[in-house]
Amino acid sequence: MSFPIRFNKSGNESVAETEIDRRGPSFMSRKMAAPVLAVRTGILFRSFKTFTTLKPFIPVIPQYGVLTHTANYHAKPLKLNLKDPYIPDKTSEKTPEWQLTEKFDRKRYGRYGDASGIDPATLWPTDEKLEAMIKDEAEWHPTLEVMLKNISLREEEEAAKRRAKEKLIASNMAKMPKMVADWRRERSETKKKMAEEKTRKDKLLAEARERFGYAVDPRSSKFLEMVAEVEKEQKKKKKLLKRRQKEEQAATPLAPADE
Repeated sequence: MSFPIRFNKSGNESVAETEIDRRGPSFMSRKMAAPVLAVRTGILFRSFKTFTTLKPFIPVIPQYGVLTHTANYHAKPLKLNLKDPYIPDKTSEKTPEWQLTEKFDRKRYGRYGDASGIDPATLWPTDEKLEAMIKDEAEWHPTLEVMLKNISLREEEEAAKRRAKEKLIASNMAKMPKMVADWRRERSETKKKMAEEKTRKDKLLAEARERFGYAVDPRSSKFLEMVAEVEKEQKKKKKLLKRRQKEEQAATPLAPADE
């Protein structure tokens, strides 16, 4: 938007007297309000046109104002050729396998009825299939009575397991003092054996030091040979001791029996 500017006699621009200064601030407000009024008029006209149409509308209430959505959905009618329905040729090799099933026959009979040329008696399951269906239903869809019975049996089994576990715990707790005493006795015996073995090993090392004149490695062959000799001598001593005890017992006269 351009405004005329006044010039003085010397050709210079005047200080600030423009068209806005001459007409006042209301002129500028009217110029700016014109586009806003045009937009509002267009929106109102479109809203009125929407309300006057014969199409159904769904009102939607957003955060600001009210909007209208028109519903243009129309379901397509089901095209059924009842005069000449499609009947697959089951003897032809070109017929798909899924059109040869009983499921497809049931679908055709449900859609076309007697015009499909299917005997409804053939759609009923055979005795074998009916028994299988009853069996599956009994297995996967049991009655309320059967479900309650199964729940009670499961609860009884869980209770029996719990009682057996409690009984085992009680018996083990009763055996606990004896088990603790046995464990302590075994531990003391183990410690005693370890101490005896350590004493014996120290004694053998001292004997080896006296024999060889220096400290011997217990893993060396010399030490092992010496240990074997010592054990052999100890066995001989034990045998001699047992023989003497037997000889002494044989030499001791038996006490005379009381008459």
